[in-house]
Amino acid sequence: MDYFVHESSYVDEGARIGKGTKLWHFCHVLSGAVIGERCSFGQNCSIAGQVTIGNNVKVQNNVSIYEGTVIEDDVFLGPSCVLTNVTNPRSQVVRRALYEKTLLRRGASIGANATVVCGVTIGRYAFVAAGAVVAKDVPDYALMVGVPARFAGWMSRHGHRLPKPDVQGVMVCPESGLRYQEKPAGVLRCLDLDEDAPLPPELATGKAAYDTFKK
Repeated sequence: MDYFVHESSYVDEGARIGKGTKLWHFCHVLSGAVIGERCSFGQNCSIAGQVTIGNNVKVQNNVSIYEGTVIEDDVFLGPSCVLTNVTNPRSQVVRRALYEKTLLRRGASIGANATVVCGVTIGRYAFVAAGAVVAKDVPDYALMVGVPARFAGWMSRHGHRLPKPDVQGVMVCPESGLRYQEKPAGVLRCLDLDEDAPLPPELATGKAAYDTFKK
């Protein structure tokens, strides 16, 4: 076995788990779930069957990932965040054949205690703040805060709120130096690195605390 499962956790027959993934205390992976390589699941996580999870996904304590959820590479799920799979649940009405798809795209971060209502797409490198409630699609790189979640600015791949654009419309991440621009309006793109490309090694390890970059 080329992945780690703590003795208190269970992986049902028929689940597929990639190399280097770690499942810590009291986790349960159901049959039919597909988990990529180098993922980490904290204490008390549940991964339902027919869930697909990419590589290098980090899931903190107390997170349930329900059927209908697709998680791409490099996604972060904060402690006790909530994902759902039926918009209008009723105990009396069986909707097991009607689970709605929720897509978390590459590099997205979902903060602690945030809720993502099913049937939405969270864009690449979007950042959902702690405690927010998301009930509609979120653009790439968008910072979403509050209840209901509202757009509050743009975030860099390194998790920093981007400053106001210069006269050319360019915004620069204070940590990485990567440049970003809206083109067209409402669609942010990195000018220096393709959204599907991994970070170069020299940018893949943080070297200073978040407060260092506050102005």
